[in-house]
Amino acid sequence: MAKSFEGIDFYNLDALLGEEERMVRDAIRRWVEESLLPVIGDAYIEHRFPVELIPEIGELGVLGANLPEEYGCAGLNNVAYGLIMQELERGDSGIRSFASVQGALVMYPIHAFGSEEQRRAWLPALASAEKIGCFGLTEPDYGSNPAGMITRARETSDGWILNGAKMWITNGSMADVAVIWAQTGEPGDARAIRGFVVPTDAPGFSARDQKGKLSLLASDTSELVLKDVQLPHDAILPGSNGLRSPLMCLTQARYGIAWGAVGAAMACYHEATGYATERVMFDGPIAGKQIQQARIADMLTGITQGQLLSYRLGRMKDEGTMTPQQVSLAKRANVDMACNVAREARRLLGANGILVEYSAMRHMANLESIYTYEGTHDIHSLILGQAATGIAAF
Repeated sequence: MAKSFEGIDFYNLDALLGEEERMVRDAIRRWVEESLLPVIGDAYIEHRFPVELIPEIGELGVLGANLPEEYGCAGLNNVAYGLIMQELERGDSGIRSFASVQGALVMYPIHAFGSEEQRRAWLPALASAEKIGCFGLTEPDYGSNPAGMITRARETSDGWILNGAKMWITNGSMADVAVIWAQTGEPGDARAIRGFVVPTDAPGFSARDQKGKLSLLASDTSELVLKDVQLPHDAILPGSNGLRSPLMCLTQARYGIAWGAVGAAMACYHEATGYATERVMFDGPIAGKQIQQARIADMLTGITQGQLLSYRLGRMKDEGTMTPQQVSLAKRANVDMACNVAREARRLLGANGILVEYSAMRHMANLESIYTYEGTHDIHSLILGQAATGIAAF
């Protein structure tokens, strides 16, 4: 079924956007419709990331789009960056994840914590997609508790030696460089966690595809293994300082996810409303039935709330007043909303909803991963609980 991605803007948020913000959004929307949507269904079924689109993604300027132009980036504000994430995820969560990891989890830490030499060496190539990056924080036994990581970096007279394993790594199998977080002190010492820029062709570094996924099938997800990987002294990100540094990266990624989830929900809404006006049942379109109108009203309400939440968060980020807890609220609320919208859209589509030619079930499955990664829904609940009560429950 053909879909049109004309805007859903029940509260006229367009009036609050600047001309450049609208132009950026519309350009990415066109690319998603013209280049991504024709291939994403097959890529999903084939369990592969559509690597043929990577050069186009680089040319679009979406990678690290809110980083400075002097490093080959677009230098956009954070609302424009959020709108990019929204439009990419209207196509597929795996595509937004690719861009989000490249920009927020690889380019951001190199920019924020790296030396000038590291910035010059890596950021322009990452911005153009000449090089691909991945982010190694999560481990097989340490996801929600990254402070317990066992990947270790040992300093020697020649540099550093890294040993360990990382799990659920987006872009891992196709990455040219990995930002790896490792323990440089005693186990469990969160203050001694540091970041390292690791070329993936370094001896002892290997990546293997994560098998058995039922979600994010068009995303590259890998396990990384580091066995006596030798690095020079200047491989360390000199400005990284304890667990706070990778958590700052996650805040950047979660910000993009909050926008992206709204995009996935918008795609499902458009598909559901278009289908409902065309599908005839009991002598009339199902869009005229009360139960389907209630579904559509709930979708519209949730999406509008998500749009307002993301927009305000973006303005606060540009003002420099955004807090990590506010990002947790937006990520938690918008992903939960998108999960509900995708499920109800799938149900409205009936049996057709399980077919790959429709997007709702693909989005529904993808969003179950988004619900879990970059801080699970429950962990964000505890972050908000602590913010509200002043008492930590974890």
